[in-house]
Amino acid sequence: MLPISDKPSSEPTAKPKTPVLDRKNSFNTLLKPYLSRSWLFISIFLLQILLLFMARSLPNSSTSISTQHQHFASPIAPSPSSSPIKTHCTFGKVFIYDLPPMFNYELVQNCDDLNPWTSRCEALSNHGYGRRATGLSEIIPENLTNAWYWTDQFALELIFHNRMKNYRCRTLEPESATAFYIPFYAGLAVGKYLWSDNSTGKDRDRHCEMMLKWVQNQPYWNRSNGWDHFISMGRITWDFRRSKDRDWGSRCIYLPGMRNITRLLIERNSWDYFDIGVPYPSGFHPSSSSDVKQWQHFVRTRHRKTLYCFAGATRGFIKNDFRGLLLSQCFSESDSCRVVDCGGSKCSNGTSAILETFLDSDFCLQPRGDSFTRRSIFDCMVAGSIPVFFWNRTAYYQYEWFLPGEPGSYSVYIDRNDVKNGKSIKGVLKKISREEVRKMREKVIDYLPNIVYGKTSEGLEGIRDAFDVAVEGVLSRVKEQEETGYKWRNWKNVELAGLPIIILMLRMKKSEVLFLERTEKQ
Repeated sequence: MLPISDKPSSEPTAKPKTPVLDRKNSFNTLLKPYLSRSWLFISIFLLQILLLFMARSLPNSSTSISTQHQHFASPIAPSPSSSPIKTHCTFGKVFIYDLPPMFNYELVQNCDDLNPWTSRCEALSNHGYGRRATGLSEIIPENLTNAWYWTDQFALELIFHNRMKNYRCRTLEPESATAFYIPFYAGLAVGKYLWSDNSTGKDRDRHCEMMLKWVQNQPYWNRSNGWDHFISMGRITWDFRRSKDRDWGSRCIYLPGMRNITRLLIERNSWDYFDIGVPYPSGFHPSSSSDVKQWQHFVRTRHRKTLYCFAGATRGFIKNDFRGLLLSQCFSESDSCRVVDCGGSKCSNGTSAILETFLDSDFCLQPRGDSFTRRSIFDCMVAGSIPVFFWNRTAYYQYEWFLPGEPGSYSVYIDRNDVKNGKSIKGVLKKISREEVRKMREKVIDYLPNIVYGKTSEGLEGIRDAFDVAVEGVLSRVKEQEETGYKWRNWKNVELAGLPIIILMLRMKKSEVLFLERTEKQ
């Protein structure tokens, strides 16, 4: 299901001074330095300087570049069926900071003030899961309707905090903790000001600055200068990467104290090692492993009547809007494609039409959303439909911890430029054999637990959901850093514009650099 947005689809006549288009312009401005060929060459030069500078701080002077690459490599999501949940805290334990309420609970209590148009209280209710979904009994098995909610796409912070409080590997003794969780609702804090006509850069930065000051005064911060700290941030990374006061969002991620903190975000900056992309919350929140297995059986045996589908709306303010092109192809191939036109408020009020469409389709088209990603990716996959991507950064560079390592095993990639030049989407999908479709769907269903957030206080028995995968990934990363004894120096007094791209380069193989050179416009 598409989310309850914190901006209503029917906009008032008096628009705020920072419309969506400005957000996209700011977003693209942030990317341009990293994507240009000249910046890549400059950064390679900076990398050489940085390596010389860092050589003194390496624990072993004979450590090779290949070893460093292994250190920075992202873990690939193992098959859920072959990796049962660990019950003995193999990866370590987590300590939760008891932040002052102004950084979390008070933001939720003031939910009526978080949006200039409407209250956010219903969307943030039920620990972030939202109200229970209705009108699904004719679409899905009756005994599974209780596992469905109208969950807001920006509710990650609440869901994570609630799960963390009951996490089986939580410790109340900070001395025994492997990692420290900061329960700051950064998305809610900045979201309050994003659409305000009168907000300033200071307004949007205030909560994050105060939170960092509080955390840095805690004794366990100094143990690693933040390397073993992590946070969940319920919006896309670009909402926290403001370069200039007049631009979109806060500068939370650019604040010095955030540099070493691992950040779990629904969309990451693929150039930043400390950004980890985690699944958007969907509407399916199983409360038991039985719920998961029954749902997997349901979507596996579902009779699908349509080859492919598209749920979305055009972006009229974008020149040569790609979504409009997809809608045009779908309408012209109505015998093979099913459309849910999300113009207006059709997809923001908990309608069941999108779920039913995904359940009835072999493939679902997933162009980029307002940014590179969109929640619909996960709504589609939860329904057992095979995603079709047009940008690599929509999923492949985002959710490595949660999705199969081989993109072609669970998805289809069609270059958007080929579509613009007349390639038929139907023609591409028709060429995929039924047996191959079956295998791809089975892979999607196999990984389904990795992309849903269970609604249970202590986790799903015997199954790792998205929360488990994320936290275990963070713990594993911290443990690896401790074992190698390798950490970045304290960059508190260093301003290095090329640091994010350099971090990425340290992680990349030669083949990956060449691939990025070919796809720098993607």
